Amino acid sequence: MALLWELFYVDKKKYKCIVEEKGEVFMNIELVRLTEEYKPQLIEMVEEWKADIDKNGGNTSPWAIFKNDCHDFENYLENLEIKDGDPRGYVPDSTLFCLDKDRNIFVGAVNIRHYLNEGLLKSGGHIGDGVRPSERRKGYATAMIGLALEECRKLGIDRVLICCDKNNIGSAKSIINNGGMLENEIIEENGNITQRYWIDL
Repeated sequence: MALLWELFYVDKKKYKCIVEEKGEVFMNIELVRLTEEYKPQLIEMVEEWKADIDKNGGNTSPWAIFKNDCHDFENYLENLEIKDGDPRGYVPDSTLFCLDKDRNIFVGAVNIRHYLNEGLLKSGGHIGDGVRPSERRKGYATAMIGLALEECRKLGIDRVLICCDKNNIGSAKSIINNGGMLENEIIEENGNITQRYWIDL
């Protein structure tokens, strides 16, 4: 089923997609914090995602969900987010998972940095997001960013920076669909070109 890249805000948890030749469907999704209740959904999603990374060199954003072994759930949960006053000097963040409430599965995740340091201002941004391989090209990235922007408002962020690889057309579209305005492009040390988009809330 092919989706047009258009999502319309319906309420704080549902998004309406325009679907080619199929009329309308609703995404009954929300961003949730990880708890023991969601351990099966986490492991199922991460295992699928890692298999795709190993096979195809796929997307590892947001990195926060891959940095520890999800099977050691207690350690994973304890170290999922960066806390205030981190001794390494890292910026505090929040990691939320996108729950499809109708199917009771995780379809993706977002990592929200509470403020920007020099490195994040250059090419990291406030929000890192990703959709699991089996759920891509269905509009979830646009919807998740929309929900993540609501979380940014709660944190008092009124201007949000989101960055993506220039070659990632789908990611750029999902940012633009949420009001992203391209400020510039920068060349990373590895030669990749990163696009920097700002969204005013």
